[in-house]
Amino acid sequence: MSFQSNLERYAELAVKVGVNVQPNQTLVINASLDSADFVRLAVKKAYEAGAYNVVVNWNDDTITRTKYELAPDDAFNEYPEWRARELDELADRGAAFMSIVSSSPDLLKGVNPDRIANFQKASGKALSNYRRKIQADKVSWTVIATPSAEWAAKVFPDAPAQEQVGLLWNAIFKATRADLDNPVEAWKQHDATLHEKVEYLNERRYKKLHYTAPGTDLTIELPDGHIWVGAGSVNEQGHEFMANMPTEEVFTVPYKTGVNGYVSSTKPLSYGGNIIDNFTITFKEGRIVEVKAEKGEEILKRLIETDEGSHYLGEVALVPFHSPISQSNVLFYNTLFDENASNHLAIGSAYAFCIEGGKTMSAEELEKNGLNESLTHVDFMIGSAEMNIDGITEDKKSEAVFRNGNWAF
Repeated sequence: MSFQSNLERYAELAVKVGVNVQPNQTLVINASLDSADFVRLAVKKAYEAGAYNVVVNWNDDTITRTKYELAPDDAFNEYPEWRARELDELADRGAAFMSIVSSSPDLLKGVNPDRIANFQKASGKALSNYRRKIQADKVSWTVIATPSAEWAAKVFPDAPAQEQVGLLWNAIFKATRADLDNPVEAWKQHDATLHEKVEYLNERRYKKLHYTAPGTDLTIELPDGHIWVGAGSVNEQGHEFMANMPTEEVFTVPYKTGVNGYVSSTKPLSYGGNIIDNFTITFKEGRIVEVKAEKGEEILKRLIETDEGSHYLGEVALVPFHSPISQSNVLFYNTLFDENASNHLAIGSAYAFCIEGGKTMSAEELEKNGLNESLTHVDFMIGSAEMNIDGITEDKKSEAVFRNGNWAF
């Protein structure tokens, strides 16, 4: 199958399955200049699907790096209010949102960590209303990826330079099923398969999960009324969408103060234009009380200090070791892909739709039900072929959920 055929299929997937654009709906695309050719194709597909308007917000890695190197310190303490209002208003009008990631994992390597932390906090505050709508599935949204030369070189350092981008494109096509004859139908089948796991876990209603692996002994309590979800979501208007492409996970929310023990990372975390690797996080009554990392420790500590909520977890996600992305043996240095090759957790805010009635709850009601709120939400990978997970029932019985990195049921 030709590259152009795969590209066409990928754009169609992003529009029809990812955001599932509806007639007369506005689509907002956030993308890097590196993805310009793909964006043009996605815009065409969106209008063909009946979009009313397509708004494209561009960014550029070189300009971003230049700002972090040369702008005054105060420039990182604010986020454009007009942009936050624009996103908020578009969400209120029922727009769909597509984010296309392609940045180098090392984009901000060597930059003062305070600048990165300050901007993450400023943007988190400014976009809090918009992100709350995203995390409650008020609107349709999706995150996909396209290669950049710098990212491809990180993933395939031993390949000839002229082949690296092509190799990354092929890996993305395979991970998203865009290389199949009928990828839209393949995604429907994949969605159904994940929902079999979702239905089982929702039926069992485990009170706690106990994780054990080399460097990990962690117990996570789950709140009453928690809901496991996976693959497809449904927005406020009843339209289905796929928030992440690829996705191999089923996930729910932890009880904010019910996490105890320690957990070790199993894959590098790309965050804030830096790599954080080989780290261990210790929890007591939900709160992160100790952090150690061989690489990027200062960046990780600043992430945790974003606000009070960033000292707690907001997501518990299960992904079997034999998932397609894991079995590809490609380390993407990009959470969109690497989290779908590994069990993972998320520091920060919880998804409101992961608890019964959560989509219509206020922030205070969500907190009362044990869900964490934060300006940030950052996934990190903890799964391996040596990980076991037990589900603890209300009457304290233990049942196998994962054995040797894979589903036990």
